[in-house]
Amino acid sequence: MESTRQHKIARLIQKDMSDILLRYARTLHGTLISVSEVRVTPDLSIAHIYLSIFPQDKVASTMALIEENTHHLRGELGTLERHQLRIIPEIIFHLDETIDRMERIDELLKS
Repeated sequence: MESTRQHKIARLIQKDMSDILLRYARTLHGTLISVSEVRVTPDLSIAHIYLSIFPQDKVASTMALIEENTHHLRGELGTLERHQLRIIPEIIFHLDETIDRMERIDELLKS
């Protein structure tokens, strides 16, 4: 169960990382990146960030670019949150596959 502090930090990271990735996605013409969820560990040292990427054919290449630039993205996050967090958590990006699962379930229900 998440504490109130974890929840507040997760929301803060989600908002700021969404802004950062919105600017980053402008260089990847035709790609939409959204932060669907952020989970922070109880000691606030690691943030698991779940991303939804559209269109589907650019998912692998976009995730590879994001993972290559994790250090840079964490630095930008630190700049935005320097007055609110003492230590910026390590960032681990995950692909959110909720939409894919929903589409598969819809297809199964229709057939």
